[in-house]
Amino acid sequence: MNDLGEMLQVERLRTIVQTWFQDQVLVVDNAVQVAVLVIALVVARFFGPRLRAYIEKQMERRQPKGTTRAFFTRLSALSVPIVLLVIAWLAVAIAAQAGWSNHILRTVASLTNAWVVIHLASGLIRNEAWSKLIAGAAWTLAALTTLGLFDATVEFLDGLAIAFGGVRISVLTVVKGVFALAVLMWVAFSVSRVLEARIRKAPNLTPSIQVLMGKLTKIVLITIALLIALESVGIDLTALTVFGGMLGVGIGFGMQKIVSNFVSGLILLMDKSIAPGDVIAVGETYGWIVSLGARYASVRTRDGTEHLIPNEEIITQRVENWSHSDRAVRFKIPVGISYGSDVRLAIKLCLEAANEVGRVLKDPETKCLLKGFGDSSVDLEIRIWVNDPENGRSNIKSEVLLGVWDRFHENNIEIPFPQRDLHVKSCDVPAFLAN
Repeated sequence: MNDLGEMLQVERLRTIVQTWFQDQVLVVDNAVQVAVLVIALVVARFFGPRLRAYIEKQMERRQPKGTTRAFFTRLSALSVPIVLLVIAWLAVAIAAQAGWSNHILRTVASLTNAWVVIHLASGLIRNEAWSKLIAGAAWTLAALTTLGLFDATVEFLDGLAIAFGGVRISVLTVVKGVFALAVLMWVAFSVSRVLEARIRKAPNLTPSIQVLMGKLTKIVLITIALLIALESVGIDLTALTVFGGMLGVGIGFGMQKIVSNFVSGLILLMDKSIAPGDVIAVGETYGWIVSLGARYASVRTRDGTEHLIPNEEIITQRVENWSHSDRAVRFKIPVGISYGSDVRLAIKLCLEAANEVGRVLKDPETKCLLKGFGDSSVDLEIRIWVNDPENGRSNIKSEVLLGVWDRFHENNIEIPFPQRDLHVKSCDVPAFLAN
């Protein structure tokens, strides 16, 4: 009996689908409209690439910049849908003028129109992920509205719900919340980007204060966007007190390092101890600060390696800042000469070699001091000053030492090397050994 009932249900469903197909699809008017759309698609596939080539040629000739160039680039990518859109609306106009049925043509034209407009508008969004998300959501809404399914879809999504105490959460609520949050977050990031650009152009603010104000502005805008999104879906914000307590417990157990680095970053920005562009040494890392983030400082070395140093390490460790209060720094270059050389002449030659290097400052002036008398050499020390430590230490020392080497050889100043003298003391040899 069950098998017979299932067979009857399947047969009934087949009959319904067959009847709908015969009444709605196998109709002359609909068949003609579908045929027109197929022809329109073929024509669009043929003329679309030619339209794209024309747009690209005009771009090469006119050389548009910025937003205009981005608009025409996206326009050329939509060349096939644009041609299809023109043909579809032309067919709709002809069918309406002749009094023929055109609901399929109008539906396809409306959907194509929404597709083109939405993708052109989403091109104004720089972030590719946000652009695709907003474009997909907008086109879905446009398609449901055009097909007359919007109200039914809303009712269906709202029916899929669960309740937590006095709070009812449906799939529709989640969708609305995600969409509102996405739009608000995009607005928050866009506004923060504009404000950060304005802050960076402020002449009276130090780099540290500029970074700090930019980060605080972004945090405030993101928080406001999150709160507005929660309010828009009907979530009581007083419930966030429970969430705040749970977040505090989570921070205490699993997010200590993250929060510590974040707080350390704010401290670094407020006390102005380091700033973008400063030359620092942390442990074995020597380089200049490229950027300061909420979690780490980006330090680039002379070999092009970028080190991401957690803010907490910069706070707790000893840091050498070569350009904190004054960019001028001093390098010490040891030089040794033999005991038979003219010390005063060697000092003069060292000063000449150092002062001929372009990066060496004339003020403060270069010094060459006699440091002591070693085992194998007279020890000298050249002290030079530079104001661009980010350009490296070893390279300028190499230039100075090459100049010293050339002058020492021209003036017979010897550079010693370690040596030992062995003295053999004579002694009386016993008679039995002598024989």
